[in-house]
Amino acid sequence: MLDVNCIYVNYNSATFTIAAISSLLEKTSDTVVYEIIVVDNGSAYEDYELLKTSLEQFNSSAIKIYRSRINTGFGAGNMLGVNFASPSKYYAFINNDTLFTQENTLLDLKLFMDATPDAGVCGPQMMSENGDRISSIDHHATPMRQLLKRDFLEFINSNKYPKRKKEYAKPVACGFIPGSFMFVKTSSFDKVGGFDSALFLYYEESDLCLRILKKLKEKTYHYPAQQYIHYQGKSTEKNVFVKLEQKLSFLYLTQKHHGRFARAFMHCFFTIKYALSSPFNSKKRQMFMALWKGGAIDQSLRCKQIIQEK
Repeated sequence: MLDVNCIYVNYNSATFTIAAISSLLEKTSDTVVYEIIVVDNGSAYEDYELLKTSLEQFNSSAIKIYRSRINTGFGAGNMLGVNFASPSKYYAFINNDTLFTQENTLLDLKLFMDATPDAGVCGPQMMSENGDRISSIDHHATPMRQLLKRDFLEFINSNKYPKRKKEYAKPVACGFIPGSFMFVKTSSFDKVGGFDSALFLYYEESDLCLRILKKLKEKTYHYPAQQYIHYQGKSTEKNVFVKLEQKLSFLYLTQKHHGRFARAFMHCFFTIKYALSSPFNSKKRQMFMALWKGGAIDQSLRCKQIIQEK
């Protein structure tokens, strides 16, 4: 059995994926037994060809690449990678727009998880490309967090809601860690069914960590001793459709964990919020119209994907 199975999802960003995997190979020693699974998630064929050819040049038997002809989203893309992965003790779900910066990050995370029985997930400290520290912990995506905001929750109960902007010297339990680098116990991941593929984009990590906590009583830890660079937003184009996807995902997650009444309340809240600002902003007007129609799943980006010819 492998120690770690590293899973990357590429979508029209081969140059980032190549750099990410190169950094992993450079910074990881033979003291940890690992495999790298790369899923091309319906990229343009030229991008896939560049990726495939470049990975072959690494001449590493540890790297395997698979192609989906349609963009299945973050969660389903990673689940496709899991489907092809060899048995391992841990999964490392790593965004393709990241870089390893320290030696033996995978080994260090493995040793921490081995020594922490109540840990189901952990993740290192995220850094910007300029070397700035980026918040690497968050609180579960709930209606309370949406309405009261993170800072207030941290103010009234910092034990339950650890401060996101604080610099930690030791591991700290939190709601969830960024999906850009999630180190997950395989047995725990499998027991809860992995990522929810109904979420096309956003909140997959919050949902996974919450289900592992609820079902298995295992916590998520921020592990600050290890760091990595994340080129935030480079793999996902920001536009009104992506912003809408965030709201659709939140509404789905709210109903899943808190029920239909909570979902209906949050839908009304978002609809009124964008109605008030829509006369002055065309993008917010688009958001309002989509929510006015019910925020239905058929408005998801999942339903707008085109199957690649090859």
